[in-house]
Amino acid sequence: MKLSVVIVSYNVKDYLEQCLQALCRALQGIDAEVFVVDNHSKDGSAAYIQERFRQVKVISCNHNLGFARANNIAIRQCAGEYVLLLNPDTVVGEHTLRDVISVMDGRQQIGAAGVCMLHADGSKAMESRRGIPSPMTAFYKMCGLCARYPRHRRFARYYMSYLPWDKAARIEVVSGAFCLFRHQVIAQIGNLDEDFFMYGEDIDFSYRLLKAGWENWYVPSHILHYKGESTQKSSFRYVHVFYEAMFIFFRKHYGGMSVLLSLPIKTAIFVKASSAFIGMGLYRMRRMLGFSGKRREPEPQYVFMGSKESLEQCRQIAVRRGLNAVYMEGSKAALPAGHLGRISPDKARTTTYVVYDVASYAYEDIFAIFSQQPDKNVRMGFFDNQTNKIITGEEVWT
Repeated sequence: MKLSVVIVSYNVKDYLEQCLQALCRALQGIDAEVFVVDNHSKDGSAAYIQERFRQVKVISCNHNLGFARANNIAIRQCAGEYVLLLNPDTVVGEHTLRDVISVMDGRQQIGAAGVCMLHADGSKAMESRRGIPSPMTAFYKMCGLCARYPRHRRFARYYMSYLPWDKAARIEVVSGAFCLFRHQVIAQIGNLDEDFFMYGEDIDFSYRLLKAGWENWYVPSHILHYKGESTQKSSFRYVHVFYEAMFIFFRKHYGGMSVLLSLPIKTAIFVKASSAFIGMGLYRMRRMLGFSGKRREPEPQYVFMGSKESLEQCRQIAVRRGLNAVYMEGSKAALPAGHLGRISPDKARTTTYVVYDVASYAYEDIFAIFSQQPDKNVRMGFFDNQTNKIITGEEVWT
């Protein structure tokens, strides 16, 4: 078997379904198996997916075991030459898996590889290429030098932003949202470290690969990563888990440093975490007292693009849900540039969701269109006539 895919899911039923729909396209012609590990979801994910995707092997956990431990349960059952760890809030392009496997087949030193992750507005996610957060690299990131000098090979090493986006290149950290690795490396370096509940395990895994003599690579093939559908990043729990992971990684790999070197890093992590907690606390207090100062968001606009039949289905949903919508009949053959040049976002910068019919446009075509002209106020959405759902990064409409 060539590939085993492992998806750990928690309360994201509709996004998981979309992830699997896109994955089925990408796996055509590849000898593969797919595992979904449900981390004790309350939304009926396990039964729902098992009913609709008979070929998927669903593992239902009795508790939320965390990302690393849940992945390890499936990894121990994987039979593929390669193993892909994939987030449920991702959408892969039709040729993404073949692109990455081809690069790895051609270079036996590669232990793991990642891809170009896109945000919903088509902009590239900096987390697609990262360096090991050594004490100095982490310091440059936290003090702002990384952002100020994005082309500098020392200061910008955290995101390795000096690398070109359109060429395959060696990196240091492969994101856990899409991490394709050789199955044989598990025997050498072991599974994901279960001390990490969520966040940080991908950095640790990547670092252990490098220490064992393997290479980590970036491949310029696109996926969409909503990034955050399964977590509330403004929550106290997120901040606690994220910075706890930073401490775990630092203790594990740099615990032997002298106090003079380690103390400033530990202090910086503590200050960052404390600042985040205080900031969230003050924001919530202002909201409770009615002083948030945040204006009500204007009603978003929806632009639907696809076949006549799909547009009619979208129209029925839009009318039922009271969406502010316009409709454009088109396909990849008829309108290869999609919405580009055909919509003008509201002058008040109302958010516009351009919802593509995935029967008329391939996922990778939609990614290519959005990546040409990223706009934070214009975001991609999808309509699949097999599920009759409209999905964006913020909403699911049926």
